[in-house]
Amino acid sequence: MMGVGRKAALSIAVAAGLATGGCSKVKDFQGFILDDTLVSAIQPGVDNKDSVVATLGRPSFTSTFDQNEWFYVTRRTRNYAFSTPDPHTQTVLRVRFDQAGNVASVEKKGMEQVVSIDPSSSKTPTLGRDKSFWEELFGNIGAVGSGATGGSGPTP
Repeated sequence: MMGVGRKAALSIAVAAGLATGGCSKVKDFQGFILDDTLVSAIQPGVDNKDSVVATLGRPSFTSTFDQNEWFYVTRRTRNYAFSTPDPHTQTVLRVRFDQAGNVASVEKKGMEQVVSIDPSSSKTPTLGRDKSFWEELFGNIGAVGSGATGGSGPTP
């Protein structure tokens, strides 16, 4: 027979295990798998679009304004349970081509490209007067159809 103290200790241990199990760290990988050996094999003036696709694969995206700029993006994130994922590492590989389609430059950027945007949770600022609820509700009474505000009245 199990004693009351032993049952309590066992149930506390099980509850603690279940509670901390939900707080485990979740790691995620998104995008291009960066291999430094393959990236270093891309040489300006030697490689072209076809050889870059053969070496690295299709880009994550191309530039909106210049189809001669390709980007390969990789990102690792971590978060706990239900929180928003935070970027842990990020690499953006930019490959620029000249007009003939040959590699002009290869640049690699890291976490300095990540910007943290914190939207305001209060209200959106607007231009103009601050009106009370009652002014907003009853402010147009008498203004509709009057000639002073350019409303439409009966035509002669």
